[in-house]
Amino acid sequence: MSAPKKLFIKTYGCQMNVYDSERMAEALGGEGYVETKSADDADMILLNTCHIREKAAEKVYSELGRFKGLKAEKPDLKIGVAGCVAQAEGEEIMRRQPLVDLVVGPQSYHRLPEMEAKAREGEKVLDTDFPEEDKFEKLKNRPKAKRGPAAFLTVQEGCDKFCAFCVVPYTRGAEVSRPADRILREAQDLVERGVREITLLGQNVNAYHGAGPNGDLTLAQLIWELDKIDGLERIRFTTSHPNDMQDDLIEAHGTCAKLMPYLHLPVQAGSDKILKRMNRSHTAESYIRLIERIRAARPDILISGDFIVGFPEETEEDFQATMDLVAEVKYGTAYSFKYSTRPGTPAAERPQVDPAAADDRLQRLQALLTKQQREVQDSMVGREVGVLFEKAGRLPGQMVGKSDYLHAVHVAECNRQVGDLARVRIVSSGANSLAGELIG
Repeated sequence: MSAPKKLFIKTYGCQMNVYDSERMAEALGGEGYVETKSADDADMILLNTCHIREKAAEKVYSELGRFKGLKAEKPDLKIGVAGCVAQAEGEEIMRRQPLVDLVVGPQSYHRLPEMEAKAREGEKVLDTDFPEEDKFEKLKNRPKAKRGPAAFLTVQEGCDKFCAFCVVPYTRGAEVSRPADRILREAQDLVERGVREITLLGQNVNAYHGAGPNGDLTLAQLIWELDKIDGLERIRFTTSHPNDMQDDLIEAHGTCAKLMPYLHLPVQAGSDKILKRMNRSHTAESYIRLIERIRAARPDILISGDFIVGFPEETEEDFQATMDLVAEVKYGTAYSFKYSTRPGTPAAERPQVDPAAADDRLQRLQALLTKQQREVQDSMVGREVGVLFEKAGRLPGQMVGKSDYLHAVHVAECNRQVGDLARVRIVSSGANSLAGELIG
């Protein structure tokens, strides 16, 4: 029997890319590959890229440049680029980096086995189509290993919103929702492999409208179907759009015990002028009223958000409106970035904000968000929470897991195992995590 081939995957960016990398590993697992944590001993290297962050393409080219020596030492090494940068750059990647053997977009990675076979024969392979066949169905019979206690599950892909700063509609395509029965089948499979918490993924996950037995299901209806699966203890979803936060989904946060009290709901800015220029289709006021309704359904819910500062034409007054919104909403955690251009998007052609002003605004916003995050964490001290243990800690006898609210929690002298769900009393709050003790 020949030795297994080794696969190294480096994943950039979002949780959906983490899910995609897992599926790519499964697809190539059927061709005799096993994953390795080192590129140095790999027979194939895949960079699963994301186009959201600043200068994403240039960072990929820089990473590829570091593999030149490795490729020279191992001529049979195959190097591939996948994901959104692959979709956006396509032939340019092949032109700029001849060491690349294959380029595959996010809608075509189910074809990796065929692409890898062609690359082994010396062919340069490029596939950035939007194929008609369902990639998830093509992958369903691939070899599957035992999983950790938490997993991602993609239920929706693509975006029809066309925010002025975003490339997703161009790299991931239009909104598509997976049929409910296929999602439920995959969820059941994950539970049978040891998963106890599933996070439903989508570029606009709450726009989900997958086919069900009696018509399309909303995301809330899908969650209630998942709620019936024995052994699945926790359900989360991300990323949501304010315009798609329907009444039944808000209600589910107050009535579905398995749906965790955490919601990532990006607003991006607090100025109505900037929101309109972003093509966000909601206002600061409508977003705040929406948060009030969600908290009325689940008062203890932790709200997370995304913010872009220094968007084209943003004034100091516009930025102050964002600060005012943050002060009113009070976020438990948030992600904030300085605007950077994405070629081909409408905002890239507009007058840009002075970089020094944008840097200053980002620092002020992050200071406020950090203060709010710490206040929320500190308020957890003395409370009892559920913790799903995911790994051993650095100290002997210590276990680390996630709370209902997605806080990292360390428990000393813990006699529980990975995958156990236990009640924990929070005893202290650190910079980015909590410490607790088992109850009972």
